[in-house]
Amino acid sequence: MDDGKSTTPEPVISGWRIILSDRGRLWASRVVPFTDAEFDAGAARTVDADTLDALRAEVERQESTARQALS
Repeated sequence: MDDGKSTTPEPVISGWRIILSDRGRLWASRVVPFTDAEFDAGAARTVDADTLDALRAEVERQESTARQALS
């Protein structure tokens, strides 16, 4: 059943949960936490943005930071 009040925008970002705050801010939280090494390198598990495109870019920045930590 759809009550029309979903707070999860579509489409989703694979591997991340997306939340729309009551103030209209988008948040994304990584489903699987980063490793300690990735976290220490600066990868953040939860990020926010004003638009879905900006949120996607921020998620990619975090994933890139995590990949660099493993290099």
